[in-house]
Amino acid sequence: MRLLSDATEYGLRAIVWLSNKSEGPHKLQTIAEATGSAPGYLIKVLQALAKADIVSAHRGTAGGYALNRDPKSLTVLEVISAIDPIERIRSCPLGLSEHALALCPLHRRIDESLAAIERDFASTMIAELAQKSAQAEQVCTVLASGGRCGAGCGP
Repeated sequence: MRLLSDATEYGLRAIVWLSNKSEGPHKLQTIAEATGSAPGYLIKVLQALAKADIVSAHRGTAGGYALNRDPKSLTVLEVISAIDPIERIRSCPLGLSEHALALCPLHRRIDESLAAIERDFASTMIAELAQKSAQAEQVCTVLASGGRCGAGCGP
C-alpha cells in the first residue's frame, strides 16, 4: 500500500522546488525537468494546486507557475489535500453487520494511524522540506566534483 500517490509526490516536489526559487513564474517544462516529473501529469497537479490557491498560474510567454503561499506557513497536509486527500476509514470495509455501528479493532487502529499521519503532515511546513532539499543539493553539487554522494547523485 502506498501512502502518497504519484500525483501527490509530483506536487510536493514541485512545491518544494518552487519554494527554493524566489524569482518566478516558472515554465511547466522547467519545473518538470527540475523535479523529474512527467509534464503531462504535472500540469494536472499544478492545476489542482492553483485551484487551492497554493500556486498561481500565469498565462503568456512570460507565464508559468509561482508559489502563492509562504513556505513557512504552508503545511505538507495542505498540499496533499489539494491533490489527493488521505482517505480516512469511515465504515468497516469488510461490510460485516456486526461492524455496522463502529469500526472493527483492525480498521480502528488503521484509522488511528492515518490520523497520526495527518497530524504529522499538518505539523510539517514546506519550508522545512525546502531547507533540507537545498542543503542536500549543495552537498551533492560539492561531492559531484570528485566525491561520492550518498543521496544518489553525482559521480
